[in-house]
Amino acid sequence: MPHKRNGGEEVNGILLLDKPAGITSNAALQSVKRLYNARKAGHTGSLDPLATGILPVCLGEATKISGFILEADKFYRVVIKLGVKTTTGDADGDIMESHLVSKISYNELNAVLAEFTGSIEQIPPMHSAIKQAGQPLYKLAHRGIVVERKPRTVVIRELTMRRLQDDFLEIDVHCTKGTYMRTLAEDIGERLGCGGHIVALRRLGVGMFDNNRMITLDELHLAARDGLALDTFLLPIESALAHWPDVKLSQDVAYFIKRGQAVVVPHAPTQGFVKLFSGDAHFMGIGRILDDGRVAPRRLVNL
Repeated sequence: MPHKRNGGEEVNGILLLDKPAGITSNAALQSVKRLYNARKAGHTGSLDPLATGILPVCLGEATKISGFILEADKFYRVVIKLGVKTTTGDADGDIMESHLVSKISYNELNAVLAEFTGSIEQIPPMHSAIKQAGQPLYKLAHRGIVVERKPRTVVIRELTMRRLQDDFLEIDVHCTKGTYMRTLAEDIGERLGCGGHIVALRRLGVGMFDNNRMITLDELHLAARDGLALDTFLLPIESALAHWPDVKLSQDVAYFIKRGQAVVVPHAPTQGFVKLFSGDAHFMGIGRILDDGRVAPRRLVNL
């Protein structure tokens, strides 16, 4: 049963969901939305059905800042099965090729991983949500159609080997948005001369969020069944922007900001995005510093 809210009060905040394997990110989102009886909800970057881990879900006014979370760096733990290539680049696909995996030294492996660190180009997999001529690539792939894809530049900020045991390689990846782990696994396998595919993928972090505050769907369902307040699992909207400076506004200045006007704020930062707060420390939304030093509203919330 959905969690009933007193008086139909709007729910606002961010839930760090631990998405289970076997369902889509949208299915997980819809479950959360029903549990909270939320009018508005959105997630901030899809995980494949095979993948697990942190899926920030924005509820209510938090959806206004979901784009900033989507742009944030991601952190993954990946297990690659070497020696086997599949049609999808992961364990859900059919086996295309199998190769014997020769003994790989740690020095050789670290040298290969170093080649994939920094700015690299990736060709998006056919089994992805990228659209071509209005059709998602995965729908074309399901019909056996393969089309040419343009390479995309992504940045692997850190690529660390955790374990190499038999034919399984486990790595940690810190990367920019839009990095395809399946493509990375396939490319590493190709470079090692044996191919490879993902057998396990877990997202450990998104931007400022790590996996310390995650909650599972099962835990949410149990809490709702026991009549617990699900709001206690929500993080404040501004927690996603903790790396941005705060700007506190006087009552008069806040009045003009709410009406969309840029204002002068003494001692404000000189550039970039900022978090806006009223004099009583109430979060108002996002601002940006203009070239002339004024603070302009960019995305205000109604809390």
